[in-house]
Amino acid sequence: MSRRAFSRSQKTTIMYGILSIVVIIVILQLWLVTATMNAFLGGRDMVIIPAGIASTICFLLNAGLLWYVYAMERR
Repeated sequence: MSRRAFSRSQKTTIMYGILSIVVIIVILQLWLVTATMNAFLGGRDMVIIPAGIASTICFLLNAGLLWYVYAMERR
């Protein structure tokens, strides 16, 4: 069974949703960097690895959303 391509208005709605999620993730990453630097400068070195893992997960989420946008445009 063949899937129909999204209409222009559906693509616009999807793009606004994805953009909103990306903005939230980027704000989360900025907060994460700020909190990590604050903790690191306060002498707590143990926060670096968990913060790096969380930041990597945020990056992968954004990369997955970008991949979805490219895949949606190819259809």
